[in-house]
Amino acid sequence: MNNERNGNIFNAGFALAVALVLSSIVFAWAYTRSKNTEQVVTVTGSARKKITSDLVIWKAAVSYQAPQLSDAYKSLSDNIPRVKQYLISKGVAENQITVSSISSSTLTGKDSEGNDTGQITGYSLRQELEVRSTEVEKIAKVAREATELINQGILLESMSPEYHYTKLGDLKIEMLGEAAKDAQVRAKQIASSTGSQIGNIRSARMGVMQITPADSNEVSDSGMNDTSSLEKEITAVVNVSFAVD
Repeated sequence: MNNERNGNIFNAGFALAVALVLSSIVFAWAYTRSKNTEQVVTVTGSARKKITSDLVIWKAAVSYQAPQLSDAYKSLSDNIPRVKQYLISKGVAENQITVSSISSSTLTGKDSEGNDTGQITGYSLRQELEVRSTEVEKIAKVAREATELINQGILLESMSPEYHYTKLGDLKIEMLGEAAKDAQVRAKQIASSTGSQIGNIRSARMGVMQITPADSNEVSDSGMNDTSSLEKEITAVVNVSFAVD
């Protein structure tokens, strides 16, 4: 009799425990389902702005070769001041000109088959000058004209100027805000087409910045930072997910 009563108690307790477990599972499933079925819309917003470079960096190099190291050094040391004076005469401020240290290399001879003999035949010395200025158009003009120094016997190599925009940090923040607004407008258009409204932002991810020559269609997955063009265009992209009510 006692065994039967104990069995009934055990069965009732077991049934209650199972019911509690099942109810917990059902509740968890219902909660998960409600979370998973939340409607969201994900859109990409973008913003573009044209900018004009406000800093230019231009480099030029003077190099000489001679059988004797002292002769190559004399040619270089005589002509670097002439290049500086030329730049100053063109309106470049002296404090905008930086002269690098001298780099040197040895020249070796070759045999009749073009193989290096290892025998030193001379020396090559090279020194760079860098101009960094906010007078962008003036320096760009100097860079184009500087090769006229070759007519004076100066072996000058003029490199392409690099154009930069110094207020990029502040502009990026502004551009991302504009891109986010564009994303919101796009999301509203999509939601309204189905009779819905967008709610709060569920997630947002910033894309890479593209700084390209003006009116260029170039893009890169890792972003671009063009320094070859005076006139540029900056493009900001954001991916935003909104809840849909």
